Amino acid sequence: MDHLVYIAASGAGETMLAQAVNTHNLANASSVGFRADLISAQSALLSGEQMGSRVYSGMHNSGVDFREGVINSTGRDLDVAINGKGWIVVMAPDGSEGFSRRGDLHIDEFGQLIDGAGQQIMGNSGPIALPPYSSIAIGADGTVSIVPLGEDPNTLAAIDRIKLVNPDTMQMNKGAGGVIQMVSGEEVAADANVTLLSGSLESSNVDSVGAMVRMIELSRQFEHHIKIMKVAEQLDQASTQLMSLS
Repeated sequence: MDHLVYIAASGAGETMLAQAVNTHNLANASSVGFRADLISAQSALLSGEQMGSRVYSGMHNSGVDFREGVINSTGRDLDVAINGKGWIVVMAPDGSEGFSRRGDLHIDEFGQLIDGAGQQIMGNSGPIALPPYSSIAIGADGTVSIVPLGEDPNTLAAIDRIKLVNPDTMQMNKGAGGVIQMVSGEEVAADANVTLLSGSLESSNVDSVGAMVRMIELSRQFEHHIKIMKVAEQLDQASTQLMSLS
């Protein structure tokens, strides 16, 4: 009877993990430029004497869904979206190079260019910092230009250029803090073919309806595993009663 209990408990535990990943994706359905996490199940036989009938399931991170989201026009000067393939380079929490499709940019109190998640935007010479300005514009090639405070409106000064890259997605994965990075940890050279759309934002690539349906499916799977464990308990009790009668 323990075979049934172990298998059902294993399935329930892995279903909870799958539900956690699905819930995380659903919670970020409205996050700008978010890339959904993928997860897959794999069977695992338990080796050992009298263990051949026990098969466990294991959930494994299958990487990231790199499909592009929908681009929406906002008209805001600091909103940018990648036009097609490519990534904006940001500073990861550990100080290394990370990649993002999040283009809701802001200027913090220190004059640094950051995205909506608070990540510093990297330029050709490091994090981009801006002096006081009266207006700002971001070109299709990532060039950040400003009209310095107190200067003539026609006086444009190019401050830096946002580092845009297009590495092989097969070599990328989510690292610490959910930042997408190269598996090797190496930095990537800028790609001049990657361009930006100013005044636009890319939405998350999470399918909200699909994630909701998946949540219901996983909830039902978990309930089935719990029912199987209850059935195993009932069978065990019935077996005990039969043995006591004999």
